[in-house]
Amino acid sequence: MTRLIVFNKPYDVLSQFTDVKSPTPRATLSDFMQVPGVYPAGRLDRDSEGLLLLTDDGRLQARIADPRFLQEKTYLVQVEGEPDDAALAALRAGVRLNDGMTLPARARRIAAPDLWPRDPPVRFRKTVPDCWIELTIREGRNRQVRRMTAAAGHPTLRLVRWSVGAWSLDGLAPGEWREVVV
Repeated sequence: MTRLIVFNKPYDVLSQFTDVKSPTPRATLSDFMQVPGVYPAGRLDRDSEGLLLLTDDGRLQARIADPRFLQEKTYLVQVEGEPDDAALAALRAGVRLNDGMTLPARARRIAAPDLWPRDPPVRFRKTVPDCWIELTIREGRNRQVRRMTAAAGHPTLRLVRWSVGAWSLDGLAPGEWREVVV
């Protein structure tokens, strides 16, 4: 039977089980779960939060993580400034990054989501407004969402991956996980 774990990765946690190369200890997946034989299907940067899928099935791992399968990933993104229609249209059309054009994305402004507090909190600046967008992409380039919002003129302040395909964070607090039937 295939195992699939839905995990809400907290901020400042590495998307791996060990961190032997670091001279200072950093939090890893093993601080939250001891499930033998499962591996992350894709990555989520240390400074990003949210959904990380882990499985023991190599084919499922490839279907989730390999860009050629165009698996949709939805992010809740707090950005600096207030993106206007032109900035959102740029994200929807695809933006040019240093490694080429992105595929078109779905992008819309949303009300601030009811999320857990982040530790440490996102910096607050009285003179610079911020807002939230929901961004759905079908690629998985390195730091892609952060680079896309910056290219559209609105750097990312907080990034939470909410869903990958049909799987979502619904009901999971940071550091919690559940096994789902595949």
